[in-house]
Amino acid sequence: MRATDLYSQLERDFITKDMRDNWAKYMRELEEYLSLNFKERSMGLVCDFTNEINKVYSAVFPTEEILQSIIDDGVTNAMLFLHHPSIWDIRRLKPFYQMDKELIEKFKENKISIYNLHVPLDNFSEYSTSKTLAEVLYIEIEKPFKEYCGALSGVIGKTRCKSVEKLHDRFSKVLGHNTSLYLYGNNNIKDGRVAIVAGGGNNIGTVSEMIENNVDVLITGISVNNEDYSEVHELEQKNHINVLGGTHYSTEKFACQKMCTYFERFGLVSTFIEGEPVYEDM
Repeated sequence: MRATDLYSQLERDFITKDMRDNWAKYMRELEEYLSLNFKERSMGLVCDFTNEINKVYSAVFPTEEILQSIIDDGVTNAMLFLHHPSIWDIRRLKPFYQMDKELIEKFKENKISIYNLHVPLDNFSEYSTSKTLAEVLYIEIEKPFKEYCGALSGVIGKTRCKSVEKLHDRFSKVLGHNTSLYLYGNNNIKDGRVAIVAGGGNNIGTVSEMIENNVDVLITGISVNNEDYSEVHELEQKNHINVLGGTHYSTEKFACQKMCTYFERFGLVSTFIEGEPVYEDM
């Protein structure tokens, strides 16, 4: 498939003029590799290295291990689709850090482009991060909510789990590892209604909208109670909001997995590459 055709299709299907992001200003060490379009708006085509795309890889973060695994595959004329163009590790002073330049140079040599949808993939759609997380948790979606950078990044829905502890058990089983629970309110789930904002959804804006919608259970990724997040935890305790956290990576990977079915619609072989959760997120 012609690369420009795929880029144009992704643009039409996912990006609106109201969306905004700011990755490029933190990625200046990689400026020589970044497309002009990405430098201007921090979404879409990150690195324009090929004219033809025969295979697509999908990942949440562009870690060294993921980039190296694609190089080791020996492919050319391919694309790496990412939810984030930078790598996340909450244990670092600056949690987001940049792709390895030597590996990007290899991508350039092998004609492997890099494409990013952050805000556009968080925005409510068939492939969005919160919707796909709701689906694997068997939560029936009522409506999208939580405005964020020109997108609606969360969903409110209904679970059949009667208690927060039962929902917590299901959450851990679906993610494949232990998850966190901050039981600040009633263990019974009022009317079965819960809010989901995958990734970094535990913030004042999310909780304020939950209170307006009379929802007191939040499922998210980053839930740690530290200095950076103490204010939102205080608000949740005050308003008896229960919080379930499953790491940034694990709550967003389902969207990147489902994007493989999007690319397969165009006859492209598509592979999701597993990453590693950072358990300190919880």
